[in-house]
Amino acid sequence: MNDVQEATSPATSLSGPATCVSKVELRVSCKALLDRDTLNKSDPCVILMVQTNGQWTELDRTEVIKSNLHPVFAKVFSLDYYFEEVQKLRFEVYDIHGTHSIGTRDDDFLGGVECTLGQIVAQKKMVKPLLLKYGKYAGKSTITVHAEEISGNNGYVELSFCAKKLDDKDLFSKSDPFLEIYRINDDETEQLVHRTEVIKNNLNPVWEPFKVSLISLCSCDEERKLKCLVWDYDSRGKHDFIGEFYATFREMQKISSGNKVTWDCVNPKYKQKKRNYKNSGVVILSDLKLHRVYSFLDYIMGGCQIHFTVAIDFTASNGDPRNSCSLHYINPYQPNEYLKALIAVGEICQDYDSDKRFSALGFGARIPPNYEVSISAHIAIQGVVEAYQNCLPKIQLYGPTNVSPIINRIAKLAAGDGNIKDASRYHILLILTDGVVTDMADTREAIVRASYQPLSIIIVGVGNADFTDMQILDGDDGVLRSPKGEPVLRDIVQFVPFRDFKTASPAALAKCVLAEVPKQVVEYYSHKAICPMCPVRDLSTPILSPLATTPTE
Repeated sequence: MNDVQEATSPATSLSGPATCVSKVELRVSCKALLDRDTLNKSDPCVILMVQTNGQWTELDRTEVIKSNLHPVFAKVFSLDYYFEEVQKLRFEVYDIHGTHSIGTRDDDFLGGVECTLGQIVAQKKMVKPLLLKYGKYAGKSTITVHAEEISGNNGYVELSFCAKKLDDKDLFSKSDPFLEIYRINDDETEQLVHRTEVIKNNLNPVWEPFKVSLISLCSCDEERKLKCLVWDYDSRGKHDFIGEFYATFREMQKISSGNKVTWDCVNPKYKQKKRNYKNSGVVILSDLKLHRVYSFLDYIMGGCQIHFTVAIDFTASNGDPRNSCSLHYINPYQPNEYLKALIAVGEICQDYDSDKRFSALGFGARIPPNYEVSISAHIAIQGVVEAYQNCLPKIQLYGPTNVSPIINRIAKLAAGDGNIKDASRYHILLILTDGVVTDMADTREAIVRASYQPLSIIIVGVGNADFTDMQILDGDDGVLRSPKGEPVLRDIVQFVPFRDFKTASPAALAKCVLAEVPKQVVEYYSHKAICPMCPVRDLSTPILSPLATTPTE
């Protein structure tokens, strides 16, 4: 495999906790590297190191670029970014000898730099001088790292290019062409997006299809200029320029069944000097496949409302609310665990409901015939808190801890919304309980049925009871099944004991219990093949801005 071809190797993910904020792509280039070779220039490669538990380990590396002191690497590093963590990185530049072997001699090391991922993200473009051992500057060498946040709402495109009748730059054989695509940024700088493999001895090359995210290709701007260069590969790094052309993603999308998009590959010097010069060949986009990857934000920004319902346990095991030992005791100086959990989760959910009004239910109180008491309905979070406090003196705590009627009730409501074939409403049910449910079989059945509806269920265990059996409902240790053995369609339940967060901030509890909701929302609508309500263009319709794409194939 040649050095240019290695640029298409897959990106690598930096592992971390499950609460990933977003993904970040890093692109690297260097300038004025030290020249370590006697006959040729250095053959640089950048190694990305990550620090874990105080130890540096290699995460990934770029391709090797032959005989080049100002390399622009095509390799893209993909990392998970965590706002709450200090993620230490180190970039090391080496002069590579042979097949990717890293030398142990000091003169193979061209310099390195340490930083954090947070620093790179904050600057978007970080330029740092390279340092040798003991902090000595590596001459005027610098490394530039570009960061781009890869949100889930852009998708990716698969492109297939070929060329015909390219100029022959070799004396005893035909050209060895490869194609480079650069994105032209707002500040007129150029960012390498992709470098194809080299096709040996061929003036009519057909390059391998490649995939690239839309944000990397054009920053999700259909009109952004793309500069495309065709080169004749030289093993010493002195590639011969064949020609160039400019394109936009909008132009590329003109491709349709049976038709191809072509550009003249022009060498500006030849065009200026030769009167009858037309081109140095043509480059053809033979195929374009657009893949839309919908995210949670796509659905939210498309108008999907999150309807929040809270169900509170009023069984006798909570203790007399008038007693300070009761889990329902209203302390004038600080909220009880029920209120802490309700407020922590509710204050986040209310931002995704336009009227910011919730349904609030209670269960287990001695109010015949179904032991269910409605605290209130369709009121704001503060209204739920007040209604909860006001109802405590008016009800008698009793039992049992049956939650299946609550789940069935909300699932039925969600089913009505599910019959509407758009992504207009999704439900979150927060169940606050002080013990293991007494209708476990019915609850499992209800959850399996509910997994087919636009619904997520959060269960917070309040107090010091043994909640071991409740972990079954979570499904993290295996697929939850109904008593008859039917598995859930989706994992929709998240269970946590409140005591695990007693000393933590309310935000920590909310972050934990709501972490899986975005994925659950996307899974539901993806299973139903329902796109966000915002109209999305397919390739047969006129192109609209902002960037429009088709559903994932």
